[in-house]
Formats: sequence, structure tokens, C-alpha cells
Amino acid sequence: MFFEGYGYHGNSFEQTYRCYPASFIDKPQLETGDKIIMPPSALDRLASLHIDYPMLFELRNAATQRVSHCGVLEFIAEEGMIYMPYWMMQNLLLQEGDIVLVKNATLPKGTYVKLQPHTKDFLDISNPKAILETTLRNYSCLTTGDSIMVPYNNKKYYIDIVETKPSSAISIIETDCEVDFAPPLDYKEPERPQSSVPSRVAPAKAQDAEAVTEEEPKFTPFTGAGRRLDGKPSKHQTSPVPSPGNQQPRGGTNGGKPTTSSTSENSSSRQTTGKLVFGSNAVRAPKEAQKAPAKETKEEPPKKEEPKFQAFTGKKYSLKG
Repeated sequence: MFFEGYGYHGNSFEQTYRCYPASFIDKPQLETGDKIIMPPSALDRLASLHIDYPMLFELRNAATQRVSHCGVLEFIAEEGMIYMPYWMMQNLLLQEGDIVLVKNATLPKGTYVKLQPHTKDFLDISNPKAILETTLRNYSCLTTGDSIMVPYNNKKYYIDIVETKPSSAISIIETDCEVDFAPPLDYKEPERPQSSVPSRVAPAKAQDAEAVTEEEPKFTPFTGAGRRLDGKPSKHQTSPVPSPGNQQPRGGTNGGKPTTSSTSENSSSRQTTGKLVFGSNAVRAPKEAQKAPAKETKEEPPKKEEPKFQAFTGKKYSLKG
């Protein structure tokens, strides 16, 4: 079938036009939707084909093979020309005066659409859902891969159509469509605080350091203050016996002076003045007992000595009478 005068062929509407942005005519409302303005000859052709309303079209850029879909607002353009929103020309990579193929299309009603804002500023709007619903009322269809423009408060927000169901192009006229949002393109997740996890070598070194610095307390025998059997205060404090790991060699120095073993100290404490001592240590007892008071007199004031017990004293008696 041939439609005389305008070069239309076949039983479907398919025609090439030169496209121009909406700024070329006094129709600023075109930028807030997805509708184009076509010439009157297109309306005559569509009426003869009994195209169902709403009329939807497929736009194709043959040079780049980019495809989008749109509706029609009016048939008042000059012959051989169409006017479309500038954001739609950007999606199709079209310049002013480029050739675009327009073909009628039938699209299913959409049930799901996933949107992704270009910037996170769109989420800062007080009620972005209401703004989006108001804007989409000017749209007749959505195509996966397109970027629609949402004007609000003298600012333009661009939103990508990430996914549509049940097909890659859907009609959103008089339909309930579920809308989902993806994170904005410039959104960055907050950095999580890095947990200070030491390396495998670090724990071993830390354990070695703790083992050196924090040793378990060892048992030390014979510690505490010494007590005399006669109840008098002891003048000599028994020095604690060093542990096996901290033993010092006999004859070590203590402040530059030679030290004696614990055995000699214990024996000297037992062989103090005022006691009767039997055995081989009786001869050494007085000498050691004299040394001890000599040292103590330097540190403590002299004390009044009590009368000492002397053995075998008193009157002598003769067996002869």
C-alpha cells in the first residue's frame, strides 16, 4: 500500500525525519516528558492504519544503532521534521538536523522499573517519591538504558532506567508499576574502621615479651621473721633462701662486703650470748657473737645488757672436809 504525497509505504507507520530539539519551537513542556511533535501528514497516515491509542513510537539512530521509545504530543511540525526533548536526543546521540527513523510500536504495560539517580543530591529532596510520581505522569513509556530528566527547584536531575519488566520497553500509561531505586552513581559506602589485626609474627613476639616480663611467682622457702625459743626478740633476720634460678655463688658480695651462707647465720643466731652451747661450735660461738653486736652498735643505740648466766660458779668445797 502506498500513501500518496508523503512517501509512506506498507501497512505500518515507518518514516525518517530530521530531528530538532524542543527549544526550536515555543514548547518548553516537551523537556519534562517523552513526547515528540510530528508533522500533520503523519497523523493522516496513522489514522488510515487505525493505530490504537495511545500512540507509541520507536526512535532509532541508524548511525549508532541507539533505540528509544516515545509518545506524541501534537502534529504541528513542518513536513519532514520532528521536535523532541533534548535529553532524548542525548540518549540517541543525535545532533540538530540528524536523521532519525520513527516507527509505530506496541508496548506491554509495565509492572516493575528500577531507577538509579546520577547524583545523591536527588535523595536530599524532601519527598523524592512524590516528585518522581509527578514527573512520570508526563511520560508514556520507559526504555531500559535511557536516562530521563526530572526538573525540580530550578535544577535538573538525571535518572537511569536500569531495568524494566516485563520487557526492555514498557508502557506506563494507566498501570500500577512497582518502582525500585539503586544507589546513586556517585554514592560511596562509608569506610569501616579497620580492625587492628596483628600479623602472624607479631603475636609470637608479643608472647615472648610477656613471658620475659611477666614470670609466674616462684616458691621461696624459709621466708619471714625469725623467732627465738626463749621469747626474746631476734636480733638477726634470716635472709630468704634464693630460688634455684636466682642462686648466687657462695662468696658473692653484698654492697662490697662478703656474705656468709645461711647455715652460718642460723648457727650464729643459735649461738648468741646467754646460752649454753655444747659441741664443736662452742669455741666459735663467742667470736661470732662478738662480731654481731659490733655491727649492730653502729646502727642501733647501745642497750643495757641483762645479767648473764654463768655456769659452774659459787663456793668451792673440798671432799676432805
